[in-house]
Amino acid sequence: MLKKNLREALEEKLMELPVVEYQWMETDQIEFSEKVRYICRTECPRYGKSWSCPPGVGSVEECRERCRKYSEAFVFTTVAEVADAENLEEVFRSKAGHEEITRQIRQIFAPCFEEILALSGDSCSLCERCSYPEGPCRRPEAMLPCIEGYGIVVPALAEKAGISFLNQGNLVTWFGLLLLKEKEEDAVC
Repeated sequence: MLKKNLREALEEKLMELPVVEYQWMETDQIEFSEKVRYICRTECPRYGKSWSCPPGVGSVEECRERCRKYSEAFVFTTVAEVADAENLEEVFRSKAGHEEITRQIRQIFAPCFEEILALSGDSCSLCERCSYPEGPCRRPEAMLPCIEGYGIVVPALAEKAGISFLNQGNLVTWFGLLLLKEKEEDAVC
């Protein structure tokens, strides 16, 4: 568990960002399922086309093991307003703001942790065309793998964190997850 003063220092910095809800969790509270991966494989047009999505991120078991190497998890949401929540193109365009906030949070947290794995709400779209599978990721320091692509059950994550989905009318809730490995010495942030 993170020390209270470290959490408070980080939370104070987060107040400058449009984070709607957040919660600290232990990584063993995160639920993984092959069913989520099945949805990726059968319904997502990005499956097999990005390093941020399956199979590029590895199997669900590999993703689970990777996540379990971190001691702490920070789950958060942002909300985007769209004209029509039924228009998936418009909904997916609204994720850019969330991903920028995810990167900002990762940057705020970086001095305080040994290692951070940041996951976001959708497939990475930094490059016009991903190098997957022909070559390595061109921007691994900026790329954000998809939470669901890791096989993480987002409704269960939200429930365990006490975070609500606000998808109503023209609001879209985006989830972010930072997995954190504490520094051995006391972190100064």
